[in-house]
Amino acid sequence: MTLELEASRVIAQLNALDRPTFQDVGPERARKGFEELPPSGVEVDVAATEDRTIPGHDGNDIAVRIYRPGDGAATADENGALGCLVYFHGGGWVVGSIDTHDLTCRSITMLAGVVTVSVDYRLAPEDPFPAGPNDCCAATQWVIEHADELGVDPQRVAIGGDSAGGNLAAAVALMCRDAAANGDACGQPALQVLIYPVTDFDRDTHSMIANAEGYLLTRETMAWFDDLYCSPSERRNPYAAPLAVDDPSGAAPAFVIVAGHDPLRDEGVEYAQKLADAGVPTTLVEYPGQFHGFFGMTRFLDQAHEAQEITAGAMRRALAPTASRE
Repeated sequence: MTLELEASRVIAQLNALDRPTFQDVGPERARKGFEELPPSGVEVDVAATEDRTIPGHDGNDIAVRIYRPGDGAATADENGALGCLVYFHGGGWVVGSIDTHDLTCRSITMLAGVVTVSVDYRLAPEDPFPAGPNDCCAATQWVIEHADELGVDPQRVAIGGDSAGGNLAAAVALMCRDAAANGDACGQPALQVLIYPVTDFDRDTHSMIANAEGYLLTRETMAWFDDLYCSPSERRNPYAAPLAVDDPSGAAPAFVIVAGHDPLRDEGVEYAQKLADAGVPTTLVEYPGQFHGFFGMTRFLDQAHEAQEITAGAMRRALAPTASRE
């Protein structure tokens, strides 16, 4: 399928800019440039935000931003406790921050009626694998352990993210499952939301070759991200490449979005199928005419609005008070 009309216009405009690639400028300049991009989403008012620092598992501090939806939120139970989303931003494990994904978190907070905790995990190459998943797992457990303080139900905490953030969410779902199986006191997420996730390091899939360039994310840039994030010896570790897991059964239910003109499409579809085959309740939604990164572009794309609405609907159902789900 060809690009959807609005998507085609956006891609044409982006390609016409002829910006240097991340690999051309290096991690520091890439981060600065990514932070300075004009907003592609529509700003949505939330009831409140709070920036704070929480402890990581490696003796480090993790910055988080907490978004609150206000009174009457869809996931509130009779005592006022809300569902929660712990969100991990995209950016190839190298760029991105809680600021670059602020508009997406604001939108999902209000659409789903949840408290959102956005996590500023450590980035490669300064802090390669496993720093990212360690931080994201620590943040997830912190939210569950501090549920009363946050006004959320510890049994109704979802994890999610886009691109590399989707990779981290899938990894955290496996980490939590494995910790519980080993007898550790580990809270379990109620849902994993994977938005065009990285699940493998295979850069020779059909979608990787077919969408190698011209659709915002390129095959060459993904290979650059891979090399900065994870050594070749670690690339079969399921916490780095969730698709490498032998058996994902027992992981949190999954909601997965992929885009047809995305180099990562095939690995996202394959991971969703692997989850489903293992008995994990899984919903896969594909946007054949979209490209990697479309989810946050509500300023330009009607289907970005639609994708956010559908994602929020899945969250409202999964994180509804128990009585509402029965």
